[in-house]
Amino acid sequence: MILAIDTSTQALSVALVSEQTVLGEFSTTIKKTHSVQAMPAVKQLMTHCQAKPADITKIVVAKGPGSYTGVRIGVTLAKTLAWTLGAELVGISSLHSLAQNGAGFDGYITPMIDARRGQVFTSLFSSSNGLLTRVSDDHIVLCDNWATELTKLQKPVLFIGADTQIHQETIKGILGDQAQFATAAMNMPRASQLAHLCTGLPSEDVHSFTPNYARLAEAETNWLTAQNEGTSC
Repeated sequence: MILAIDTSTQALSVALVSEQTVLGEFSTTIKKTHSVQAMPAVKQLMTHCQAKPADITKIVVAKGPGSYTGVRIGVTLAKTLAWTLGAELVGISSLHSLAQNGAGFDGYITPMIDARRGQVFTSLFSSSNGLLTRVSDDHIVLCDNWATELTKLQKPVLFIGADTQIHQETIKGILGDQAQFATAAMNMPRASQLAHLCTGLPSEDVHSFTPNYARLAEAETNWLTAQNEGTSC
């Protein structure tokens, strides 16, 4: 049985999957801290599915990029449970999981999570016959620069993720009709997609596993800047 956890965005999603069957899934976008919601959500889900901790053999978690705090909470919870239960641990790109919601689209898919100051966490996938092929790695980029880069593609591009609405005007201004936008339901991260994507992937070392933040936290950036300024003096 696989327990999947995604807290990488404002949304919270947890799922229990057994032999390709989704036993249960709980998702919400209520604006409450994931540290308060996540463990009770897991407990509620397991109770509803009549599952016991000993039933869990693998834990898969959205490892980022995304919300710095959200990613950290999810990964910490997953590592703690994996170590406590003796379960395997697998990390999946938050963006890949989000892109999987649009697998039926014919063209390109670019999942997007807002990174503030006009920047986005994003990547690019080619979608055909329900299968996704990764075209670019996860990275952080200015949204207008990314949209300009995507004009080189010869097929429509599906933008997916709740944060696309923040940048929709910019995207449409550059890409025009080439840009298409996912529905609200498709924009919702689903933990069951993590369980689907983890098939065949090797497990992580619980103690050395780290999130993919795709950039330094603001506090770290400020600290490094201060250190450099102090050195230059």
